[in-house]
Amino acid sequence: MDISAELAEISTYKGFFALTVGGDAAGWHPVSHDYADGFNELIDTTVKRYRTTDARIGASLVHLGHAARLWSPVLACALVHGVIPDFKDLQRADDGAQLRIPEPTGSPVEISAGALYRVVVKQHMQPFAAGLRLKLAPTLLAGNIASALVGASRALLAARPDLRGPIVEITDSLLDTGVLSGSGVLTGSHLGFRRGSCCLFYRIPGRSVCGDCVFRRTPGAKRR
Repeated sequence: MDISAELAEISTYKGFFALTVGGDAAGWHPVSHDYADGFNELIDTTVKRYRTTDARIGASLVHLGHAARLWSPVLACALVHGVIPDFKDLQRADDGAQLRIPEPTGSPVEISAGALYRVVVKQHMQPFAAGLRLKLAPTLLAGNIASALVGASRALLAARPDLRGPIVEITDSLLDTGVLSGSGVLTGSHLGFRRGSCCLFYRIPGRSVCGDCVFRRTPGAKRR
């Protein structure tokens, strides 16, 4: 099924909703290669960018970002148009984290937490985790996926406030599905979120905890 119009429409929401579709294949490679080699190159690049020596931080940030780039178009296509993009041949940019699908194809979907979970978590985030060459706690990985989900839902809500009910409902259902169960809780009607784990971002020199972190303040910081 051609979903060119649907993908073009959600791309107007900007951010991670705008997938690269078609065009020149030069500069792109199958994301399955990254799953197989543990995203080593992108993790190394991320570690250098943030001037840290802890590869776990780089791995966590790449994992979180990849989940956000998946959830955004999947949620938007499903909730706005009732379709889901075909990520079978998903590709990543050779020089960055951007994603591309060679053809604007997809299929109708009966919107359910199980259907969206299968596409994002089972087909992509679980292979990502399986290929990692270093150890990250399962709770951290689940928290990253959940945090990316809520962030994508919040961005979709900003673009389509008329879909508040379905957006909140599917987000809440997804947070009670599979490995996401127990990973965090929604804290308000505007999709506030408190995760049950930490993505390690605070360990980068000069950084603090994220807004949805399990920690209320940077561990080790003194109260004032």
